[in-house]
Amino acid sequence: MIRLSVPSINEDDLAAVARVLKTGFLVQGPEVAKFEASMKAITGSKHAVALTNCTAALQLALLALDVRPGDLVPVTAYSWLSTANVIELCGAQPVFVDIDERTFNMCPDALEATLARVTKTEDARRRLKAILPVHTFGQTADMTRLLAIAERYGLPLVEDAACALGATWHGKQAGAMGVMGCFSFHPRKALTTGEGGAITTDDEALANRLRALRNHGQDPTAPSADFIMPGFNTRMTEFQAALGVTQLARLEPVLAGRRKLARVYDGLLAKTALTAPYVAPGAEHAVQSYVATLPEAAAPHRADLIRVLRERGIETNIGTWHMPLTTYFRTRYGYRPGDFPVADRVFARSLTLPLYDGLTEADLARVVSEIGAVLATFG
Repeated sequence: MIRLSVPSINEDDLAAVARVLKTGFLVQGPEVAKFEASMKAITGSKHAVALTNCTAALQLALLALDVRPGDLVPVTAYSWLSTANVIELCGAQPVFVDIDERTFNMCPDALEATLARVTKTEDARRRLKAILPVHTFGQTADMTRLLAIAERYGLPLVEDAACALGATWHGKQAGAMGVMGCFSFHPRKALTTGEGGAITTDDEALANRLRALRNHGQDPTAPSADFIMPGFNTRMTEFQAALGVTQLARLEPVLAGRRKLARVYDGLLAKTALTAPYVAPGAEHAVQSYVATLPEAAAPHRADLIRVLRERGIETNIGTWHMPLTTYFRTRYGYRPGDFPVADRVFARSLTLPLYDGLTEADLARVVSEIGAVLATFG
């Protein structure tokens, strides 16, 4: 079976985890500090806060910005559900924004139109609290324009960089351009800690608020224990952090390998009816996923394509989710097909291909060949 994704775990990773387990010191120790230091070094940020997962990172980032019930947060329409769920969990409302058809990221023009519509009343204008774009599949959004829009409206921008560690926008690291960047270390990501997340920021006050929120509200600056707010337990464990340190040490070769595989796919897909992922000028893609676009005529057959490919020993999947059309958001807010036309098309036609360390060019050629063969049976 050519799987969709396989985490890269080597002997250094195993040894690091075993070493920490043998100490009996499993939480709140030196490994988390080392992991945070590595994250600061990679992103160029002044602060990094390690957490249990990226969902926790996104939620804590919004809480640190005092997002409250009734507030509004513009967010991309096309992402994994946690991006919008955390807004709901703060009691706020996600204001979905359509995407760019080539990059799959939040479209700056659509954001402009959405904000113009939302700010027609002063009450709604006061309720806007933050902007939450996603660096989809590892490609940075158009941060030049998005940051300019955020500044014009006086709104903080939080980067959902779950897939984008090591990606850049005109030389600037993902997660280091907005007020906070949120990262994931799930096994589907280029680097993993099993489950795990982190937030990067240059704002010391936000960093200390995040540290309090992850640890039951305990003041991280107080000389003795004191609790200054309601908080969570979203602390990363020591053995996860130890795994993260060894994984982060090989970020560059891992990304180089994924980019090489992506270039092979690009060449193979150029001879087919599928469209390879587009990389915007100024963006350096982290290639967390390789998401191709099916021809329009093949979109109705995508579920059958995925099923038949699996029967033939190749695991593929959809890209990600059109969040406004999932049952919860559709029924809560009344969204319908056509409200986000670009997300409609991208969601219907996206196909994620296998990508991980250990795949050969022959494996990739087989994947593309089988896709073509199966599509041919649909007429």
